[in-house]
Amino acid sequence: MAVTLRSNGDVVFRCAFLVVWCTKYRRQVLGDKVEGRLTELIHEVVADKEAWLVEAEVKADHVRLVVEVDPQYGVHRLVKAVKGRSSHALREEFPHLRSRLPTLWTNSYFVATVGGAQDAMVEHYLEQQQGR
Repeated sequence: MAVTLRSNGDVVFRCAFLVVWCTKYRRQVLGDKVEGRLTELIHEVVADKEAWLVEAEVKADHVRLVVEVDPQYGVHRLVKAVKGRSSHALREEFPHLRSRLPTLWTNSYFVATVGGAQDAMVEHYLEQQQGR
């Protein structure tokens, strides 16, 4: 299996992360048209930030991404950008999201390097987000 290395001119890297975050109160609001639009927004932000989207999965109450990020940019800045832009755009385009939730996303998220996150760890995180 070939390993893809990235470069920003100064640094050669392979920094892939699993990132998971939930809707506020784990409300199941990411279906149908919202899911499609959210997926588009994720692709746009990741491209704008010059990161690489390896995998995206949108469920009714949470998002899972596998992304590769320049270590000089950082995964936190990427997640903040995706959550911020998507929350603003989705709440603007789908007014029912504003009436049901004070904010679209919880403040927290789960991140692990690829290969380091076991399914049980992700499930534990998701269970903890139930009342947030």
